[in-house]
Parts: sequence; C-alpha cells; structure tokens
Amino acid sequence: MKVLVLGAGVIGTTASYYLARAGHEVTVVERREGPGLETSFANAGEVSPGYSAPWAGPGVPLKAVKWLLMRHRPLVIRPRLDLHLVLWGLSMLRNCTAARYEINKSRMVRVAEYSRDVLRQLRADTGIRYDERMQGTLQLFRTQHQLDGTGADIEVLKRFGVGWELLDRDGCIRQEPALARVKDKFVGGLLLPGDETGDCFKSTSEIAKLARAAGVSFSFGTGIRQLNARGGQIDSVETDRGALQADAYLLALGSYSPLLLRPLGLKLPVYPVKGYSLTVPIADAPTALGRAPESTVMDETHKVALTRLGDRIRAGGTAELSGYDPSLHVARRRTLEHVVSDLFPAGGDVAQASFWSGLRPMTPDGTPVLGPTPLRNLWLSTGHGTLGWTMATGTGQLMADWISGRQPAIDTEGLTIARY
Repeated sequence: MKVLVLGAGVIGTTASYYLARAGHEVTVVERREGPGLETSFANAGEVSPGYSAPWAGPGVPLKAVKWLLMRHRPLVIRPRLDLHLVLWGLSMLRNCTAARYEINKSRMVRVAEYSRDVLRQLRADTGIRYDERMQGTLQLFRTQHQLDGTGADIEVLKRFGVGWELLDRDGCIRQEPALARVKDKFVGGLLLPGDETGDCFKSTSEIAKLARAAGVSFSFGTGIRQLNARGGQIDSVETDRGALQADAYLLALGSYSPLLLRPLGLKLPVYPVKGYSLTVPIADAPTALGRAPESTVMDETHKVALTRLGDRIRAGGTAELSGYDPSLHVARRRTLEHVVSDLFPAGGDVAQASFWSGLRPMTPDGTPVLGPTPLRNLWLSTGHGTLGWTMATGTGQLMADWISGRQPAIDTEGLTIARY
C-alpha cells in the first residue's frame, strides 16, 4: 500500500520507518529542509514514561494563578482574541478532576511504557546512538507540600508497574552528586529509574537514515496547503509542488494538524503551547562529575527539566500560550538560566548557551490523538504535547500495525479522535 506521511518530526519520521518495515511504499512530505527541525529539534531530551501525566489535574487552576504571579513563571499567557484557545482552555478545565486525571494519566502511561519498550528493541536491532543515557528522571521537590502530593501519581505508577523510589535529600544527592552543592534548596525527590535521556534531534536524524534504508522517500522543502476529500476519504494532498495521492494518509504535523482538518469539518482540540530550551556547554566536560547533572533533574517548582546530553546541559520548560508565534522572549531565557544556575551553579556557562523555542501540540486531556478518523483513509498521529519523543517509537509501531490492519500490541481505548 502507498502511504503518504505528512510531517517529518520525530513522530512522522518514526512512523515512516515502521510503515516501511511493514511492507508499505512510504513517502514523507515536510516543509523544512530536513527531519526533526521543529518541535523535535531542541526539546528537553527526556524519554520519560514515568513522568507521563496530563497538565490538567486537581488543583491545577489554582496553581496556574500562582504560576502566573511568579517571577520565573512556568506558565505565560499572552492575551489575544483566539476562540480556539478559549475552547481548548475550557476543555482543559473540565479535565481538572481527580477522576479525569486518573483516566488520562493511565492512557498516557500505557502509550509511553509501550514506546519505551519499542525504543529499547530499536536500539538492540539497529545500534543507533543519540547521546543516550539510562539513569532515570529525578523529580526534585523544593517544598514539603510538593513531596507530600506525590501519592496520586505513585498509585498510577504502581498500577502500571512503573518503577519509582521516593528519596530524601541525601537520596537525591546519591542520584545526582552535583546537588550536594545546593542541598538547602530542596527537600526530596521522586526517582523514576526506568526513564531515559538523549538528543531527540540526533535520534530523529538517525531514524530518518534507517527509514531511507528501508525504502522511505522524503520530500523536504515541500509545503502542504490542504487535504482534498471526496467520497468519504482523502483524494489527494495539495502541496506547493502539486497534488500528491496515496492509498492512506497519516497526518503528523504536530500543532499544525488542526489547521488542515478544519476545512474538512473535523475538530481536533490540539493547541500550540510554546516551550523554550537552553543548551549550555558543560565546563570542562570530561571532568564535570559533581558539577553537572548525570541524567535529568525536573525542578517541580519552575517546571524546568535539566538534562545531560553528552557535553551539554539541556534546560527545557515553560508553557506559553501565544498561538503560532515562534518569537523568542528574553524573560523566558532568564528563567531557564536561573534554574540552571540555581541547581547546578558550576555546571556550565549560561552566557554561551543557545536559546530555542518550539510549539508543542497539546490536547486538553494530555493524551495524544492517534488512529483512524471518519475519513476512511486518513489517520492521525498528533497531540503528544511535551511527550512526543517519549511516545514516538511506540506510536510509530502502533500506527504501522493499525494502518496495516494488524492487531495493535496495546489497548487503543481512548486514544482516537472519537473520544471528543
């Protein structure tokens, strides 16, 4: 079967590889000049099934007000007339209950745990490298209230067999020795030892090479204008290089996916939530033990992840609601610099860091939107939010099985657009 994949981020690229392995003739269409150059380019660097949780949850509306008042705030809302943002926000508020949080987190963990297993198999089969480390994620709590509030998440982790360990201050320092320099700034942490780290862009580039070797054709520098539907299915995709046709179409354009679906009458509640990152060179990288993070430290106060990527520290965070605006704001850089300098003051030179932003495709319930649509040959793979890389390989294998008519390896309940 001829399959057209729209988008060459980590989701589209990985799906193309698994579709080709399933025996399909696959073409990937991407407006940028290569794979992984948008949201996949400089994300926080986490493969974190243990940290997979929706943003919407009990107490989040009150927390959001507090976040907006912080000097180094994790949430930024830029006022704008945007009906889609209003509707998305109202839907998110409806998901801020204990019952909905448990349902949504269980769906997300299901996909993320499966994806981690598929990624491990991919590494074993191909030997790809991407500055990967398998030393877990440490959620760092600056207050006792944060530490005491881990119960609900731990119950879900237990149910799905996700490894975890609650640590006191000394336990956090054993996991991340450099934190000994700032031990008065936190009270404890939650270690998720099954989480991994690495460079998403490097991973996407390596998977693109594997995909090409498997027969995938990439059409870079090709803008996608619209989807043409006829007779209850997609007839063609209009691009700036002409119309393209296939037997099946997989839409994996992240935050831009809803824009192509609206003219078809399909409402996809995915909104772009801008995140920022800072990539800091580690000072004297070969002898950096005790100064830089060894894996990922998630600062739960500022919602900033600090990840070791070879000889770099990647600081990623902030949720900015500003539509499709890619602008870099210096205040967001100051927040990332603050967290790096506050927790790892001798880790690297923030003045030499590179600053970046990307648009995360967020759903109001946190779960990605995968699988079939009311149009017979159109499939979706979007809405992964901050967990695109975490869920990428599992999503790719899942979509290949689904499109090929094979039984998926995991339960797909609640993952499709039908839940809306």
